[in-house]
Amino acid sequence: MDGTVLVADDDRTIRTVLTQALTRAGCRVHATGSMVTLMRWVDEGRGDVVISDVVMPDGNGLEALPQIVQRRPNLPVIVISAQNTIMTAIQAAEGAAFDYLPKPFDLPDLMKRTAQALERKRLRPGAREGNESGPTDADDPADLPLIGHSAAMQTLYRLVARVVNTDLPVLITGESGTGKSLIARALHDYSDRQAEPITVVGPDDLTPAGGVETAMRRAGNGTVVFDGVDDLDPDVQARLSRVIDRMAPDSPRLVAISQGDLATAVAQGAFRDDLYYRLAGVVVAVPSLRDRLDDIAALSDHFLACANRDGRPVRRFSADATEVLRGFAWPGNLRELENLVNRLAATSASDEISVAEVEMALKGAAPFPARVADLADERLSDAVGRHLQRYFDLHQGTLPPPGLYQRILREVELPLIQITLDVTGGNQARSAELLGINRNTLRKKITELEIEVTRRRKLM
Repeated sequence: MDGTVLVADDDRTIRTVLTQALTRAGCRVHATGSMVTLMRWVDEGRGDVVISDVVMPDGNGLEALPQIVQRRPNLPVIVISAQNTIMTAIQAAEGAAFDYLPKPFDLPDLMKRTAQALERKRLRPGAREGNESGPTDADDPADLPLIGHSAAMQTLYRLVARVVNTDLPVLITGESGTGKSLIARALHDYSDRQAEPITVVGPDDLTPAGGVETAMRRAGNGTVVFDGVDDLDPDVQARLSRVIDRMAPDSPRLVAISQGDLATAVAQGAFRDDLYYRLAGVVVAVPSLRDRLDDIAALSDHFLACANRDGRPVRRFSADATEVLRGFAWPGNLRELENLVNRLAATSASDEISVAEVEMALKGAAPFPARVADLADERLSDAVGRHLQRYFDLHQGTLPPPGLYQRILREVELPLIQITLDVTGGNQARSAELLGINRNTLRKKITELEIEVTRRRKLM
């Protein structure tokens, strides 16, 4: 890499490590723990790339983004933040950040993105336009449980941030209680339509004659959210499809929420394919809580803090109690976790919530056979068999498309290689040895399956 990098972070350790790594890579580095100093360097014309934390003693990296873009439109800014919420990602995107990484971050990943920023600046100077409009004081991110360090949530944050200011229709899918309505609200509140109305309608609102047209008129040039679109009967689906066809340029943005798998419903003939393609311009799949167990501790602390604001005593979970929470399957997702935490905040015998109290509450929440730990004895072949049987059943007597063998192998091969790379910290030589394949074969598979590999070296 060749260029000058400005690093702003109030953590001395992070400044030191980044300075050393970037210098070894061939960059010149100016590092500071002050936002005022960073802005002075920007005004002086220093730097080819900025790497900035969000919360600084004398300023905020996200709030400074529009100023940096205005003063130096071709200066890429990479935002790093321990505030891992969807709003942080959206604010970074709206502030025209080149990239956003949550803390803790992978150092090799940050180095790769810095190299991309330097290359982009070299090839396309002045290509990016500033956006001074930035998000307004919408919902306080602390009040939204869309938080977490997990890879699943970071992928979600990035996707929402990329589409928040487009006119593409968005289909939000996920199980009950995962926070789909919060995603829909964020898409409106942090978009350039935020000053316009947002109208949320369900199947009962759309069923009467003229219901679809009324919903569109109420939304104006804002956002209309069709909640429970998978429950619409065929007549309403047909009317909605016709109304969308006649939409004018100043019509509202369309957001649809579905608990069921609409693609499967289309294949079964239960949902109109023309309406599906009109609603699914971008599909945002909200992960279930059991797919983001690394976020359990942060979510539990968040709900305890909310309970305290509502007048309940200050509580905390013991480390062992948190592990018990992580071992539960959470069929009710965020809503179930929130209810359980509220109950424990009110009934716990002490400030620290114990393992016994959590286990007793979980017994009342759902049967223990639903726990993740109870799947340990299931053979892989049994799990694959259940999946394949369900796949054939969904076709209701018809045969699936040709090429099934390769498709199934790919679906098994992809997570196998991804997980192996993860447990070896991205070490391809060790992964190849563990898998029992040649290293060149592994590299070929990584390329074919489009697997992103980063050596895992975490910074807090």
